[in-house]
Amino acid sequence: MSRTMHVNNGTDPHAIGTKLPAPEARYDVVVVGAGPAGLAAALAGAGEGKSVLLVDENPIPGAAMGNDVPLLFGGRMTTATQNAERMLETVFMSEPMLEAAMEAGVEVLLGTSAWGVYRNGPGVTGLPESVVALADKDRGWIVGYNQLILATGARDLAIGFPGWNQPGVMGAAALERLLAHYEAFAGKRVLIVGSHDLALNAALLAREKGVEVAGLVEVRSAPQGDAALADAVRAAQIPFYLEDAPAEAIGGIDGVERVRLLSGAVIDVDTVVLAIGLVPSIELIDAMGGKRVLDGARGGYIPGENAGVTCVGDCAGLADTGFDHVEYRMEWARELGKLSAPDTIVCQCEEVTRADLLGVQPPRYLERPAPMQARSLNTLIQDGPPNPDQIKRLTRAGMGVCQGRRCRDQVAMMLAMAADGPFGSVPLATHRAPVRPLPLRILADWEESEDMRAGWDVWFGIPTQWVPYRDIDTPREREHQEAIAEGWSL
Repeated sequence: MSRTMHVNNGTDPHAIGTKLPAPEARYDVVVVGAGPAGLAAALAGAGEGKSVLLVDENPIPGAAMGNDVPLLFGGRMTTATQNAERMLETVFMSEPMLEAAMEAGVEVLLGTSAWGVYRNGPGVTGLPESVVALADKDRGWIVGYNQLILATGARDLAIGFPGWNQPGVMGAAALERLLAHYEAFAGKRVLIVGSHDLALNAALLAREKGVEVAGLVEVRSAPQGDAALADAVRAAQIPFYLEDAPAEAIGGIDGVERVRLLSGAVIDVDTVVLAIGLVPSIELIDAMGGKRVLDGARGGYIPGENAGVTCVGDCAGLADTGFDHVEYRMEWARELGKLSAPDTIVCQCEEVTRADLLGVQPPRYLERPAPMQARSLNTLIQDGPPNPDQIKRLTRAGMGVCQGRRCRDQVAMMLAMAADGPFGSVPLATHRAPVRPLPLRILADWEESEDMRAGWDVWFGIPTQWVPYRDIDTPREREHQEAIAEGWSL
């Protein structure tokens, strides 16, 4: 039986209870992501007479792009991305269905990120209803919903190799965003790593937009994607470097200048495009405690069945063509791992190297006492499969501003290989809200109600919680101790 110092009809007046504010607005349907799948879902809802809110984080703010959120932009965007009005117009013009959605009565918010979904359940009981947390460049707010549709797409898979931690190494999804939607790609000559459909389409798009493609590098003995796409690449006179891999990206003051391949070939380029794979963007599902399953043919971890939430498009899983994306990525990870020295960076934000990660050591800018130096991945593996969340806490890999987007997946693959198991043998590293890095001024509730403010000078009725140590011997504290001696009222 619990006891408390204060009684308020059986509740603690200092607890949050029912003090949480109501949503700013409420919709029958909230759709997150204004790509083709999200737009189709929004139009379908509006066609049924439902109130629909459609939010999309594009255009991405320049600061977020500089931190490779949500895609691996690799510092290859032009200064045009700093012009908010120009970017908004470019995004709107690149997607004609946005106008159709607005005409159908859909409320469209661009430049707005959905950074969390909250529902009542274990550990959370005070919400007035299920809500989506939103933010733009000026503020944050919450909206309620009957149905939530996630069309958040897929993000770039990054696998490190020597020299990848410099400007000019980017992802295929980011390249497509800069070329087809933002018209703001700064590169002139690219080398594409991979040869499945993602890589083949990236090569053809780059050529169409006037970017020179130096070739596609493939670790296997033949192109892995659709035969017709591969033929189109050959017809464009773009070479394939088969049974090869990037051994080193060599750069200067502006980033990548050339790439040395495993075969010994040296290719002059200003950009390396990682097109080994896409990862379904399930951050919101995971952060809300939703279900997910591993499906190699659909791109890795994808959403499971979650009541009240529907996932569409690449967020729900890549198209199943019978290709095992996970095994393909593991093959690339093994090959690039062989080419990488111990000091090759894995986590760019925290400067964690391969040696740091496999040795379970903190980054070099922190002290390493003797007990830490004696620790290794082998000692952890003896207790079972290594857990990425545990490794994150011990090494700081994944704790940076990119929120693990550049290292989360490669860390999981490295841990699986170290444990001599398949990718799924290592637990999925967890995501937590906010799933987008936000300034505290956006997260702060400046309009907090008086009811919420009440009682925050103490914590669950413990008066000394916020009392400086030197002031504890006060009449208030003595009164508190006397109350304890008399027994807490129920």
